Amino acid sequence: MKIRNRNNTLLLIILTIIGITNVTNAQQKATSENALSPKEQSIISISAFTAKSDLEELKTTLNTGLENGLTVNEIKEVLIHSYAYCGFPRSIRGLQTFMEVLDERKAKGINDKIGNDASKIDETNEKYERGKKILEELIQMPQSDTLKGYSAFAPTMDTFLKEHLFADIFERDVLNYQQRELVTISVIATIGDAEPMLRSHLTICLNVGLTSEQLQQFVGVLKSTIGKKEAKSAQKVLDEVLKTYKSN
Repeated sequence: MKIRNRNNTLLLIILTIIGITNVTNAQQKATSENALSPKEQSIISISAFTAKSDLEELKTTLNTGLENGLTVNEIKEVLIHSYAYCGFPRSIRGLQTFMEVLDERKAKGINDKIGNDASKIDETNEKYERGKKILEELIQMPQSDTLKGYSAFAPTMDTFLKEHLFADIFERDVLNYQQRELVTISVIATIGDAEPMLRSHLTICLNVGLTSEQLQQFVGVLKSTIGKKEAKSAQKVLDEVLKTYKSN
């Protein structure tokens, strides 16, 4: 009888250990699936230091990005995309810094993966309509033909946004929408004083499949790279967005 009881106790312990292990593995898997990849974290850092024009830190981050698996063309695309939100001067300085990094790595015998070039864009439809369609896909809302707000005040700006930002840039395929939005929110959060735009693009991040956990991690990466002030401002806007998004 005692032997049977011991066996039952041992079996219960084994089953408990197996159960705990399975739960732990499931939690780790869920955490992993909701975490930003090393490549995505590098995209955030590269974009932020480009916007800040901190070229020494950018150099380090570019090296890390390559080590984390970003291709040369993916990093080029990050730097190209960033110009739409922080301007040509900082984007071009970022590209020049990247050229220096590649030359230094090549001198050390490091051959980095070039990656895919951007595919040719189908220009069958008018650029304005293509851009409008992409914007609707991102914000998950139809665009009225009647311009409002700043678009009505300056229709040329509306044309530039639809035709250039959303058609010329977002339509390129080297980066997907999630990656492009990580670039966008990293730049906007770094330059500061653009809360309405940051709010809009954090909402788009959720629309294109980034999770609330990943966006919380984005703030953490921002804090460790750019600083507490920028991270605190981004966190405040993110909290507002998550509260509104969940209630809709």
